[in-house]
Amino acid sequence: MPRNILLAQFMHETNTFCARTTGVEAFRGFYCHEDGAVIPALADTQNEIGGMVEVAREHAWSLITPVATFATPGGPVTQAAWESFGERILAAASTADSLDGVLLSLHGAMVLEDGQDGDFRLVRELRERLGPQVPIVVSLDLHANLDPDMANHAQAILSYKSFPHVDMRATGRKAAQLLADRLDGSQRPLATAVVKLPMITLPEGGRTDRTPMTSLLALAQRHEAAHPEIVDVSLNAGFSFSDVPEIGPSVTVVHHGAPALAQRIAEEIGKAMWQARDAEQEAVLSPETAACVALAYAPERQGPLVLADLSDNPGDGAYADSTALLAALDHAYGRAKAPPETLFGALHDPQAVEAAWQAGEGQTLEMAIGGKADPHFGGGPFIATVRVKRLGDGKYRVESPMWEGVEQSCGRCALLEIGAIELLVTSLATQALDLGIFRSLGADPAAKRVVALKSTQHFRAAYGPIAGAIHLVDGGGLTSPDLSRLTYRRVPRPIHPLDAEATST
Repeated sequence: MPRNILLAQFMHETNTFCARTTGVEAFRGFYCHEDGAVIPALADTQNEIGGMVEVAREHAWSLITPVATFATPGGPVTQAAWESFGERILAAASTADSLDGVLLSLHGAMVLEDGQDGDFRLVRELRERLGPQVPIVVSLDLHANLDPDMANHAQAILSYKSFPHVDMRATGRKAAQLLADRLDGSQRPLATAVVKLPMITLPEGGRTDRTPMTSLLALAQRHEAAHPEIVDVSLNAGFSFSDVPEIGPSVTVVHHGAPALAQRIAEEIGKAMWQARDAEQEAVLSPETAACVALAYAPERQGPLVLADLSDNPGDGAYADSTALLAALDHAYGRAKAPPETLFGALHDPQAVEAAWQAGEGQTLEMAIGGKADPHFGGGPFIATVRVKRLGDGKYRVESPMWEGVEQSCGRCALLEIGAIELLVTSLATQALDLGIFRSLGADPAAKRVVALKSTQHFRAAYGPIAGAIHLVDGGGLTSPDLSRLTYRRVPRPIHPLDAEATST
């Protein structure tokens, strides 16, 4: 008889400082596949589900797939969304004739409206329904705020090793293979050791293209290679924009019956993470300085200048409607004889999208763009006369190494012309982590002199190969790296960098 495996995905990174809650429509708007639609939609993509399905087919498992869904980061997940997706997964576990194992693709930083850790709640309630014998394996995002107690309910917990997250499928495959090894005869013990750090996050959110994360990952890989009983070592950078008791970096070490060794490795890597807590970070420009850099950028350079406003990144739960960088570029370009052709986006403004659709392609109108969610974060509305260049439904298939093959949507959208700037406005807040979000409207980022994005790091997977230069910008949005603008009330204290007296022990 084939093994019966419950496979599900319910992912959200919750910014508790964001006033916009994340409901059912946010999940269905980005991507949401249910029951028999899950495998056809995701099996051949660079999504965790793709890697899990690959192993399932190798082992001829019978898969129960209630839902696979992801919403753009934002405010707390509503009760209705939990009932639609979390309870759907729990119901599938309860009604299955028998289950041999569970594979879950979670984020690790989901917060519900009532303040609960949504990921931990799901795993805990699954364990309560299934009893102690059914193995549960969980894959997480590198930015998980992991509750260490999850390891008491799931046999294996492992995370991405890259940021941008280009190893989603590989992580899903490894998670499924751990479950297969547990089920197929050996019955070796499978457990996870966890060490948590009293920090908000790792430097630069744990980006894996530079130190200190590169050296920390190398240390983890050496331990995996040296000890056959250690089957995975994962480093979670934590998610800094979530005011929760579970906040902060962690180390997970999955092992076969070697708890003392796994704990020692987790503590050694945790110590190294703590020592790297104040590592130098990449310079971040003001919008005005970024505009000057854009004007001076030599057109003969290979590839566009990419300006990434990390402070208004919807991938971190920002509103994606900050106007500070847009206003600075427009002001600087107005004084230039030959302003650079610039592509800007995606800026979240459903009202602007609606106005553009009512006007129609080719029409010119004055509108107030952005700055509507909270003008304190990145400026108020930007008033401009625009030409509606192109309208679209916002659907595109990702070509970037991150989520390659996955169909996503930024909702109904419009490409607007403001002088030398082409501005993408969307009805769903969406990080421009792929070129397709622009190309679906006929705009080619590679052909522009300047590309301005609302992103922190994920953009590098798609835009890094075409960029002539990259600069980070702080436009004063909700996810500015200046954490002094936020008030934390629920995090454990003392904690670095909020408290000078914080220690690792």
